[in-house]
Amino acid sequence: MLRIHFTSEDLVRTRLACRPDPLWEITASLHRLQSQMGRWAHAAWYRDARAAIATQQLGTVVRTLLLPLFPRATYFPDFLTPAEASHGLKSGLDAILDTPPARVRHEIGLLAQVRNVPTDMYRLADKDVRADLVAALRKYHNAAIAPYSDRMQARVDAECALRGRDLLHGGAEGLLRGLGPAMRWRAPVLEVEYVGGVDRDLHLGGRGLVLIPSYFCWQKPVSFADPDLPPVLLYPLASGGPIPQHSPAEAPLSALLGRTRAAVLLAVTYGATNSEIARAVSVSPANASHHTTVLRDSGLIASHRHANTVLHTLTPLGAALLRLPDQERQSTVQDD
Repeated sequence: MLRIHFTSEDLVRTRLACRPDPLWEITASLHRLQSQMGRWAHAAWYRDARAAIATQQLGTVVRTLLLPLFPRATYFPDFLTPAEASHGLKSGLDAILDTPPARVRHEIGLLAQVRNVPTDMYRLADKDVRADLVAALRKYHNAAIAPYSDRMQARVDAECALRGRDLLHGGAEGLLRGLGPAMRWRAPVLEVEYVGGVDRDLHLGGRGLVLIPSYFCWQKPVSFADPDLPPVLLYPLASGGPIPQHSPAEAPLSALLGRTRAAVLLAVTYGATNSEIARAVSVSPANASHHTTVLRDSGLIASHRHANTVLHTLTPLGAALLRLPDQERQSTVQDD
């Protein structure tokens, strides 16, 4: 169990990442390659990734370099998932390349305490050798992660919209309460079912916590082993995600609005921008904008401008259209 201790200052500084972290996703995906259950949970990706790795002749580097360096274990080196990756893959890879050699040797030594590591892995302290690692990570990302980037972002968009409602209605504590099922908020502590059954306490000490929703993280959240690093918590998106799913109401709704426009209305369930709708429905941003204009003019959604984006939300009429038929019948019975 990981127990994360919050102060009032930490609650104010806690935030939710709005896009997948490329290096954390590389890490979690490599863990999926090492877990039969994890592979089953991402079966389509696993099939596509294996084919891409074989086609691009990455099998040897994945097997001999990446998997030993990213074991599915209680520890893997923290320098492989730097905070700079929140700004994109290039920033994260540059940070790996610039890691001080002493830190690299120290963390490889920690890895050797939980896994047998090849002796030449210590050579990663050499920046030139680390450049080869960075190149391998970039190639792996392009082959196995990038093809799923839109799908991953759409899932994270929906998660952020859902968690945003928790934050709006319950503040930071409401956000933390809604994270389950592997996390339980018992003020002022967030209890986390941690990988490998590790038992430890993390005191944030006013630094706050960055929550990172992850497409490939499976079952249990992950954090840095070093408590002195900026606190983050990578946690798995719920199975199937909060993206609106097909419902018994979809057929009549499609007949009324058209299939694409009905899908757009469903995508707005938790609130969404044009770019988020485009990813969720697989249309162009311009096409998404056209459909939201029609839905807004019909009184089904409302649009609110914030900085350079426009957030679309359901109106009461739009929400009523999305009610499931069985819910309506249940409501009628209860009213009677």
